[in-house]
Amino acid sequence: MFKKVDRKASRQKKQMSIRNKISGTPERPRLSVFRSNTNIFAQLIDDVNGVTLVSASTIDKALKGSIANGGNIEAAKAVGKAIAERAKEKGIDAIVFDRSGYKYTGRVAALADAAREAGLSF
Repeated sequence: MFKKVDRKASRQKKQMSIRNKISGTPERPRLSVFRSNTNIFAQLIDDVNGVTLVSASTIDKALKGSIANGGNIEAAKAVGKAIAERAKEKGIDAIVFDRSGYKYTGRVAALADAAREAGLSF
């Protein structure tokens, strides 16, 4: 018989494989992305000190008013732009991108492209 594929467990396995290869530093933090059906979240993490430096999501008060739906590509672009602007305010220009086991397409790619266009390099 066929086994049912556990998509969440599969993504988490990929995520751990990626996390073993990349790490964020204070000079070059890790941009971690989490997406749900209704929202998308991004944060810059310093793994050396275990601190989140900057975060942005579709549930932020600053973004929520301008976004009709938090689970689409336009919302991901807004979050990417917001996290890049907040990173620039903290003096962060270079990052390491962590797609967290998601395929680099759709909302994840839109967030990354918007962050690049707003001035982050990765």
